[in-house]
Amino acid sequence: MEIKTKRLLLRPVLETDAEDMYEYSKNPNVGPNAGWAPHKSIEETAEVIKAIFLNKDGIFSIVVPETGKVIGSVGLIQDPMRENEKALMIGYALGEEYWGKGIMTEAAQAVIKYGFEELGLELVSARYYPHNNASKRILEKCGMVYEGTLRRGEKLFDGQILDLVCYSVTKEEFFNRIKKY
Repeated sequence: MEIKTKRLLLRPVLETDAEDMYEYSKNPNVGPNAGWAPHKSIEETAEVIKAIFLNKDGIFSIVVPETGKVIGSVGLIQDPMRENEKALMIGYALGEEYWGKGIMTEAAQAVIKYGFEELGLELVSARYYPHNNASKRILEKCGMVYEGTLRRGEKLFDGQILDLVCYSVTKEEFFNRIKKY
């Protein structure tokens, strides 16, 4: 399954994406905002691709169509806080040089729409750490609303324990709030 947006191609993650994914995954400003340690080698990235991304419906590489370069990832995964097969959680990462250009908002909106229209979801959730204001803005641009904060909700790779700010959007809310494609 591929999704085309105005500027992006979202397609399944491939093993051959390892080099591009490593390029942004080694950046110390990318992974920690999503809760994972910067990658130390391309081999580590290749292992993460095999363990987490390959052959998963609803998980995509974010590709610049003109160059074929993978600049990030976005996907819908099980929300460990919800026992609801009609609810998934969105997660994402984007190379720092692409921040602040609306790329992740564009990709996230497309994946949320895919979740509602193709996967039959009724709700998409998300969580971010309180210091990550960029994620907060992305979620709000996706029509998500604040649910609450799970205080001291997650232990990170470096031992820090951080709050989790929780957001969600229902199918009806999403289509009423987001500009039509």
